[in-house]
Amino acid sequence: MIEKINRLLEEVASLTATDEKALEELRIKYLSKKGELNALMAEFRNVPAEQKREMGQRLNGLKTAITEKLAELRAAVATTDASHDDLDLTRTAYPIPLGTRHPLSIVKNEIIDIFSRLGFSLADGPEIEDDWHVFSSMNFAPDHPARDMQDTFFVEQQPDIVLRTHTSSVQSRVMETTQPPIRVICPGRVYRNEAISARAHCFFHQVEGLYVDKDVSFTDLKQVLLTFAREMFGADTRIRLRPSYFPFTEPSAEMDISCNICGGKGCGFCKHTGWVEILGCGMVDPAVLDANGIDSKVYKGYAFGMGVERITNLKYQVSDLRLFSENDVRFLDEFISAN
Repeated sequence: MIEKINRLLEEVASLTATDEKALEELRIKYLSKKGELNALMAEFRNVPAEQKREMGQRLNGLKTAITEKLAELRAAVATTDASHDDLDLTRTAYPIPLGTRHPLSIVKNEIIDIFSRLGFSLADGPEIEDDWHVFSSMNFAPDHPARDMQDTFFVEQQPDIVLRTHTSSVQSRVMETTQPPIRVICPGRVYRNEAISARAHCFFHQVEGLYVDKDVSFTDLKQVLLTFAREMFGADTRIRLRPSYFPFTEPSAEMDISCNICGGKGCGFCKHTGWVEILGCGMVDPAVLDANGIDSKVYKGYAFGMGVERITNLKYQVSDLRLFSENDVRFLDEFISAN
């Protein structure tokens, strides 16, 4: 047994390994359950009692020698692997250039930032909604055209479940669960059953806002929207409000801004009027407040909604809405400097 131990000590002293695979093979050969060391341990049981002390010390010395040699080889292999000059650890995982944020994300984040500084908090809700939150709670009559199959995507076999057509459904959920004062913006994706073209798509993105409190006036709404327009399009931007109709607001208005391309002088983009429509707004209809559990005799509110694609078009003059969803790298590369 002494001869076997001495032979293994000489063998271990001359071991070499060039990679992790060879190192693992050596570990298995000498230290595994079926390895050389365990085989000697099995023989140790048959050693006479008077020799066990000496044999035990020799076996411990062999185990230490094997362990230290493997550790030495492991360190050498690691150093060799780290010494490759052609290995660049800073490279990306794939040989492709880094991308950029989508233009809609850039503009949406800018809108959120402006209204956050005006005291609005973020609210979110599901894209698959029920009829109550999308229509009924927003004062849509049962026979309102927006409920028609031509405008709304209905979930098959569930006529009361739809893909939300506006983020007003988030406002409804907030009013149901929160007592005034309420000041939120609701960004999100919405869906409408429309033919896809350069000017329309079956899905797009909105940011809607809601403010409910005591003594809220149309003047408050106008000032907030003027501040937003000047933050988004420049300090010289002018606004005008035109009477309109929405089921959930009364009075209602559409807001135009002075064309940021021609400065209001008139051009092809603004159809030579000097004005471009960007959003709808108005005072929350008392019926909407009552339907969502808020006393309209005590509280008033205003709401507004804008399309993110519309604002992005105005900022970057994108002529075709389909470009936003095609992920053409050439188109997206144009917005690298905007990040």
